[in-house]
Amino acid sequence: MALIPWGDFQWSPAEKKVARRAFDRALQGELQIVMVAAKKRAEKMQRPSEVWDLERYLTKRRAQIDRQFDYRYSVLIMVFGSLLREGKMTEHDLDGLSEDKLAAIRRFAELWGR
Repeated sequence: MALIPWGDFQWSPAEKKVARRAFDRALQGELQIVMVAAKKRAEKMQRPSEVWDLERYLTKRRAQIDRQFDYRYSVLIMVFGSLLREGKMTEHDLDGLSEDKLAAIRRFAELWGR
């Protein structure tokens, strides 16, 4: 199998639906984690200044999520690779993608984790 640069894949309409569904599921899961953590922090607040600690936490997490969750087809292989590596999605979530895309995602997950 020839190596294809990460952003040079062509996405069929069916693959785009699979990709969007997997991406949205992973993003919603990550946002759920942030929401639960923010609620716990808010419940523990004792001082007004802790509101700004919560704001800093949320700002930091938003920046991290915005960096990681990028739904441009040119970077989607890398995005899925990082999400797979971090356990934020499974290969099952990507059922329906071509084998060359899945292989590239797996390779990126392995490389990214080193």
